[in-house]
Formats: sequence, structure tokens, C-alpha cells
Amino acid sequence: MFRLTTLPMGKLYLAISFSLLLASSSFSQKIWTLEDCVEYALENNLDIQKQIQSVESNRVTLLQSGLSMLPNLNFNASNIWNTGQTIDQYTNTFATTTVRSNNFSVSSNVTLFNGLQKFNSLKRNQIELMASRYDLDVIKNDISLAVAGYYLDILFNKEILDVTESQLTITTEQVERVRKMVEAGAAAQGDLLNIQAQASTEELNTVEARNRLNISYLSLQQLIDLTISSDFDIEKPRLKEVAPPKEMITAETIYGHALTTRPEIKSAELRIESANKSLAIARGGQSPSLTFGGSYATGYSGAAKTIDPNIPPVITTYPIGITQLTHDTVLGYQSTYSYKTKSFSDQWNDNDNLSLGFNLYIPIFNGWQVRSSITQAKIQRNIAELDLEQRKRTLQKTIEQAYADAVAALQKYTSAHQKVQAQEESFKYTEQKFDVGMVTSYDYNNSKKDLTSAQSELLQAKYDFIFKTTILDFYMGNPIRISQN
Repeated sequence: MFRLTTLPMGKLYLAISFSLLLASSSFSQKIWTLEDCVEYALENNLDIQKQIQSVESNRVTLLQSGLSMLPNLNFNASNIWNTGQTIDQYTNTFATTTVRSNNFSVSSNVTLFNGLQKFNSLKRNQIELMASRYDLDVIKNDISLAVAGYYLDILFNKEILDVTESQLTITTEQVERVRKMVEAGAAAQGDLLNIQAQASTEELNTVEARNRLNISYLSLQQLIDLTISSDFDIEKPRLKEVAPPKEMITAETIYGHALTTRPEIKSAELRIESANKSLAIARGGQSPSLTFGGSYATGYSGAAKTIDPNIPPVITTYPIGITQLTHDTVLGYQSTYSYKTKSFSDQWNDNDNLSLGFNLYIPIFNGWQVRSSITQAKIQRNIAELDLEQRKRTLQKTIEQAYADAVAALQKYTSAHQKVQAQEESFKYTEQKFDVGMVTSYDYNNSKKDLTSAQSELLQAKYDFIFKTTILDFYMGNPIRISQN
């Protein structure tokens, strides 16, 4: 945001290097407007990109919670070889050789009632998606205001540089004039030394002002994530008039409007709704759940055998007794059949199984988990309510402070403007007296310093007023604008 700061030595060195890059640029420059800077920042800022991904994640979560309310459908297949003695599941006989078996099943299941937990999860995820979109707007707003502040910082430093260069030009001309007077014997050598010292001081002030300007250029480019370039420059718009607004609006009015429109407030309100849904989900854990499901299964076993019709049976005889009178041997007959493994298609039909059923689950005692979940959900709701109140207070303080700063800046500007006018007249009078030797160079330098100080105070009040009123306009729902209509 817009601010005046002292310049550390590290940044001073960086600014000087950046200044040399600017001086070496000889090709055409793109002039960036405030709108260009804001748009570029919104497209390239990594925090915004991360929040966009968060919004997308919440969208996927919402989709999944909706789909989870539909019946599921699953298919399962297996192919197993078993070696050693085991009971075959399809023939229910002992198998002692290596047997291959297959199992196939299709199952489906749907929740008919579970305390509305799935429904409340769907509603909560809808709320979370909306809240994340408002969070994205918060980041965009913060970045937009920051860009406006840094943009104004450049304009301020440009005007400060103009003031210091103008003062240096005047002093340089005076140095030449006093030197000639000293050479002609019309002025003392001490006057020349004093005015030369003043020129050196103002030259240093000019260098520092130029360095601050270059640092502000660098800061804006870093803020909008633009590759540092020596040809970067911004448009100098026709700034807002520093004057009382035509229609007086109080801080309370601005705050009342902001409560209904600001995304950070809407996001916090939605988070309370989300917490209430989480509480409803936790309470749903106390309710019985009812599901309906069904399955179809079949399989194949290598141990399932059937008579091979292509191979005739082998008939064997064996004695079973003798006749009573003749004592002839009575023979019995036995047919030995050849077997083959039952075909896959026959087993598919023979082994099929269909099941349908309801499942009722009634929670009785589960280590107090449901009660703990309800308590935690209540705590999270309390935190969400406190967060909303905290955001409201922060918003109110920000608006009240910006309003007070704007009023103070306007008053300071009015006073500083009058002071500049008075200092200009005073300096003009002192300069005339200095030219005819009626005042010393010390008095001349002091008068010039007072004028420079008054001009700096005027500029600071001007840009402070513009930035604070821009904030207030923004909280009223207006787009960021620093120029006149």
C-alpha cells in the first residue's frame, strides 16, 4: 500500500543498479496504466493461481458427494489354482489334485437412509465451493488495492523527484551567480561556500529521490509478478481532485454497505453455514442406517465332473453267488464310465446365485465417537462464528481508519497548500534580498529548505488522500480508480 519509507543501503545499491539499466534503455517503452497492472497481476499472481486450484478441488469434491448418493455397482473376478486336499466349493467334495477354479460376481448397494449424512455432505460441499470462490475474490481485491498503492507510490516519487530537480536547478544557478559576485568582490567567499554546500545537499536529495523512484518501479513489477525490465514505465493519469466529496458519506454508511457486499464477510458467513452442516452430519451418526443391496455370482471348478458320452462304458462281471440246485455261479455286472470336466458354460448356469436384501445398522455404543464428533462440530461452528465477528471488526476498523486518514489528509493538504503559497512568496522575497546582499546565504538556504519541506508535505497529503479515498470507494463497491472521470 502507499507509504513513505527510508531507504536501506542494500536497496540503495539495488536502486542505483536499476537506475543504470533504465538509463541504458534506448528502445520504445510500453506505458502501463493502472488497469494494465491490475489485470496482469490478477492473471499471473501465484496466490490467485493456488486459490483457483482450491476452487477446482472443491468443485470436484461437490461432484463426488453428489455421485456418492447413487447406487454403486462392482464386478469381481478371480482365477485360482489349489494344490493339496481341500473341499471344492462347487462340488462340496474333497479334491486332492491341482484344481483351477473361477469366481465371478456383480454386486450393487444403495443407502436408503443414514441420518441424512450424505445429503448434508452434499449441501456442505456446495457451501464450501461458494466460500472458496469468495476467498478468491478476497485475494484479488487485496492484490488490486496493493497495486493501486504501489502505482501511486511511483507517481508520488516522480513528483518528489521533480521538486528536488527543480530546487537543484535554482540552487545551481545561484552558485554561478554568487561565484561571479565573489570574483567581482561583491560577496564574501563564505556565501559561495554555503550555497555550494546547499547545492551538494540538494544534489544528494535528487539522487535519493531518483533511487526511491527506481525502487518503487521495482516493487510494482515484483508485486504484479512481471519480469524486471528496464523499459517499464507507467501512465501519469489526471489524478482525482483533492477536495471534499460532493455528497458526504459517513464511515458508518460505508461499513453498512461493505457488510452486504465484501467477499471476506460472505465467505465467513458461508463457513458458519458449512459448520452447521458438519454438525448435522455428526448428529446423523446417531441415527440408524438402512441399505439395500443385491448380488449375482457364479463360478467354475476343475473338480466338477460329468459322464463323457463319447466314450462307451466298460462292463465288467463279478461273482455274486451260486444257484441252489445246480450250484452255478451267478455273475453281477458293473459299468465303469469315463468322466470329463464339466464345461464352463454348464457350470456358469449350474453355479449361479442371486441374492437381494436389506441391511439395518443401529449404533448403540462405539467408544463415544459420535458424541465426540458432535462436540467437535459444535466447536468448529463456534470458531466460524468468531471468525465472522473478527472479520467484521477488522473491516470496521479498516474503514474507520481510512476515513479518518482521508479527512486528516484533506485537512493537511489544505494547510500544506496554504503553507506552500506562503513559503513561495517568502522564498521569492528572500531570494530578492539575497541578490542585493540584504540577507546571508544561511538565511537563503533555510528559506529554500522550508519551501522544499512544504512542497513535500503537500505531495504526501495529496497522495495519502487519493489512496485513502480510493479504499473507501472500493469498499462502497466501486472499481479502483485514481483518476478523474
